Amino acid sequence: MKKNLITLLFVFTVINMFGQVPATTKTGKTNTSNTSLSPAEMVTNKAIRPIKKIPLDDTSILIYDYDGSLFSFDLVSESINWTVKATDAYTEMCANKITMLNGVLYVPFINGEIFAIDNQSGDIFWKSRLGNITDQIVLKDQTPIINDGKLFITAQNQNQGSNLYALDIKDGSLVWNYKLDSAQNDIEPLFFNGKIFLPSATNLYSFDAKTGKVLSQKTFEENITGKPITDGENIFIASEKNTLYALSPEKLDVLWQFKFDENQNNVKERILYKDKKIFIGAQGSQVSSVYAIDSKAGTQLWKVDFKDDNIEYITEEVNNIWGYTKKKKLFQLDFNGETVFETKLTTLPVSNIEFPADDNLLYYYCDAGLIQFDLTEKDENVYYMRTTLGDNVYTSYLKIIR
Repeated sequence: MKKNLITLLFVFTVINMFGQVPATTKTGKTNTSNTSLSPAEMVTNKAIRPIKKIPLDDTSILIYDYDGSLFSFDLVSESINWTVKATDAYTEMCANKITMLNGVLYVPFINGEIFAIDNQSGDIFWKSRLGNITDQIVLKDQTPIINDGKLFITAQNQNQGSNLYALDIKDGSLVWNYKLDSAQNDIEPLFFNGKIFLPSATNLYSFDAKTGKVLSQKTFEENITGKPITDGENIFIASEKNTLYALSPEKLDVLWQFKFDENQNNVKERILYKDKKIFIGAQGSQVSSVYAIDSKAGTQLWKVDFKDDNIEYITEEVNNIWGYTKKKKLFQLDFNGETVFETKLTTLPVSNIEFPADDNLLYYYCDAGLIQFDLTEKDENVYYMRTTLGDNVYTSYLKIIR
C-alpha cells in the first residue's frame, strides 16, 4: 500500500510539472450535474435505505484502522460490534476522518468512495463513488464537512486534478462540483455563514455553499496549506512556510498576519480556536513550537518549544491543549502556556486523542492497536490488540460515540 501511495503522489507531481491535464476538463467551472463532468470526475451513488436518525451506541468507540477498515469497538465488553470496508481492494489506508450527524456516520475511503453508515448496526444507507475505479480518485486528509443537507469534500485525481464536491446527504448524489486550479489538494474545506472556504495552492476560494458559485478568490505569494478555521467572525489560515493570516470572510481581505519562527512551517491541521485564542503547532528541523495568538490583534500570547522533536498532533480539551510529538512525548498545556502534564510514551500514537467521561483516561491508536492511557498511573494499557502489526502505518482515527 505504501508503494501504491508513493506511485500516486509521484503521478500528481508529474502532472504539476508538465501540466498533463486532459483538455476535456477545465478549471474554474462549477458543475451541477454529471453530464458536465468527465467519467473520471463523475459521482455515482447507490441508495440502499432511507437516511433516518439513529440512537447513539454510547458504549462504543469507532476505530478507523490504518489498514482502511472501519469498526465499532464496545468499550465495556471489549469486543467488535461490526466492521465496514470499502468496495474494492485499494483501501489499505485510513488517511481520513469520520463525521457523525444524527447517529449516521459519513466515512470517506482513500479510493474515492464515501459511505453513510448506521452507528449502531454498521448497516449502510448509501454509497457514493467520486470518479471511477479506472481513473483513481484519492480522498486523503479529509473530514466530511456537513451542513445545510450537504456533504463537502475535496478529492484528488491522478489524471484530472482536484475537485471540490457537494453531495446530498440523503443519498450521496451530486449537488455541485468545482474543478480547482491545483492538481494537488488535500485540505479539508470550512463551512461558515453559508459559504465554503477552501485553499488550493496559492489561492483561497469562498463559494456559495448552496450553488457552488465562486464568491471571492484571494491569491497569496506562497502556497496555503493550513486548514482554515473561524472564530465566528473571521477566517484564519496558515501558509506552507511561517505565516498565519486573519482574513475577512466577505472579501478575503488580510486583517493581520503573524510570522512565527523562520525555521518553522507545516502547520496543516495543527490549528485550533478557543476563547479568543488561536493555537498552532509549527514543526521545525531543530525546534517545534505550540503558539497561542490573540485572535483579534494577531499578537503572540505565549510559545512553548520542543527541542529536537516535532509536534505531530494538538487538540483542545476543557481549556487545555493536548498533543504528542514524533519522539513519543505526550503533553498537556493550560491556556497560559504552562505545562500541566508531560510523559514519554512507549508506544507511538498514529491517531487523534479521544477523551472518555473518566477524566483520568484517554485513548489513542498505535501500530499494535487501541491504547487506553491512565493519566494517574502513566500506564499504557492495550485495550484492543490487532492480530497483525502493520508494516506501512500512515494514520488512524478514533471517535467515541456520544
